[in-house]
Amino acid sequence: MSKLKGKIDFTLFVSVTNANPNGDPLNGNRPRTNLEGYGIMTPECIKRKIRNRIQDLGEKIFVQSDERSDDGCTSLKERAINCTALKEEMEKKKNADKNVFAQIACKEWYDVRAFGQVYAFKGDSVSVGIRGPVSIHTAVSLSPVDVISTQITKSVNSEPTNGGKASDTMGMKHMVEFGVYKIMGSVNVQLAEKTGFTQEDAELLKEALMTLFENDASSARPEGSMDVCRMYWWQHKEKTPASSSGKIQNAFHVFEAENSKRFEDYEISWKLDGCPEPDII
Repeated sequence: MSKLKGKIDFTLFVSVTNANPNGDPLNGNRPRTNLEGYGIMTPECIKRKIRNRIQDLGEKIFVQSDERSDDGCTSLKERAINCTALKEEMEKKKNADKNVFAQIACKEWYDVRAFGQVYAFKGDSVSVGIRGPVSIHTAVSLSPVDVISTQITKSVNSEPTNGGKASDTMGMKHMVEFGVYKIMGSVNVQLAEKTGFTQEDAELLKEALMTLFENDASSARPEGSMDVCRMYWWQHKEKTPASSSGKIQNAFHVFEAENSKRFEDYEISWKLDGCPEPDII
């Protein structure tokens, strides 16, 4: 395993066609939008998809969703205890070495050394916070999105009735007709050195981002309805490059054709003097 060569910045442009990229459970699971009508995807939603892809690629993941659990654990505490070295450290209670605890967790699980993790379980005196080097922004669509809401019905009742349809046979389905979302992120070298996030880990992250929506299909996101159309990847040589992440992300210029319904209707260019050219995939 080799140390991270330098800071990494990345940007993805993702198309959404008749799909719900990130539903809001407090708003009837409608696609999330801001006050101006632009579609948004939360960092937590994006990290979930990254974790799923990394898990598909054979790495151990700490924060697994229940339906994807590959170790039989049904909670984070159970997964932590199942790691013998971590359990031994937790049993030391107040005498536990937080640095050793963090090193064990980072070595054991990819997502811990990438995103960090807070270990604070009910009834345990051990509380450890780990800061990860990989940060993800809230994704925002390039233009306002139209949300289509459709009423749906089930063909059968969930529970026996005296006849007719029960109230739960009616429902709503929401989707974004079309939108292009911009996902931004970076990898910090100083934090990578602390968690042990390597250059090989970064290459695995790159592969996961390129195939972000593989094995992610559902009724809300049918196969092919979400696609990574273009990815920009900056591998800097320095820990702290002259061009900040903010300058890099603000150097994009987007021109949108009228009534855009395809990714090709957007002209996207990037130029920043003094910054190395990115890999464009």
